[in-house]
Amino acid sequence: MSEITEDKVVEKKNAHLAKDVSLKSMIVSAIWIGVLSLAKAFWGLFSERAFGLTINEIALSGVMLAAVFSPVYLSIILDKIKDIKIG
Repeated sequence: MSEITEDKVVEKKNAHLAKDVSLKSMIVSAIWIGVLSLAKAFWGLFSERAFGLTINEIALSGVMLAAVFSPVYLSIILDKIKDIKIG
């Protein structure tokens, strides 16, 4: 009986850590997209050369930063659904 409760405590700690990592990755990707978009916008004002990235590449790189950690968050959601169906 105590093994089951210990497992639940470990799962809750891991879920909490995974949510924190996922949230931080989403924040970093939003900052990434924002900073590079602003850099691209101001680049044209101060330089005659073209900026190295297109808006599509900037957005895609930001989405990929967040997507790397999405499976972790998705697995937590799927585990919750599984627990609801079983319980």
